[in-house]
Amino acid sequence: MVIKVKKRNFLKKKKIKEIKNELGEYGELLENKKKVEILEAEPNSFILIEGEPHIIIIDGKAFPTLKAALTCDINSKVVTVDMGAVKFVTNGADIMSPGIVAADNDIDVGDIVLIVDETHHKPLAIGVSLITDPEMVENNSGKAIETKHFVGDEIWNFEI
Repeated sequence: MVIKVKKRNFLKKKKIKEIKNELGEYGELLENKKKVEILEAEPNSFILIEGEPHIIIIDGKAFPTLKAALTCDINSKVVTVDMGAVKFVTNGADIMSPGIVAADNDIDVGDIVLIVDETHHKPLAIGVSLITDPEMVENNSGKAIETKHFVGDEIWNFEI
């Protein structure tokens, strides 16, 4: 998939505040940033912070990118998967409950979550939770998280 850039311009403070509220706990990515731009592209637009794609708009909803997770030390709404799940996650698979070994206590259905591996705690993917945190760890079958962005996808490899 190729990302086709349409236009790029700076965001007004009002729009930055809207995106910050939509990101919830991840809104700290936009704290005290001087250079915030929107890069309108096909199929997904990006919010650039200091020229780096730290937020992506997927289906009209803002998500932090993995590059943002690596540079900004995101540590809330984290789901940990076992090492056996890593190869599937890095190929874009949705996260299944049996592969989850731990989940933060405040995850609800529809929350944006960061998926990390159990050994190195490195970010592997960003997704949307389909079930709550206790169900993720306790269930022995079924899908727990819909993956939206993962290491090695076109978003990960996107450069401006």
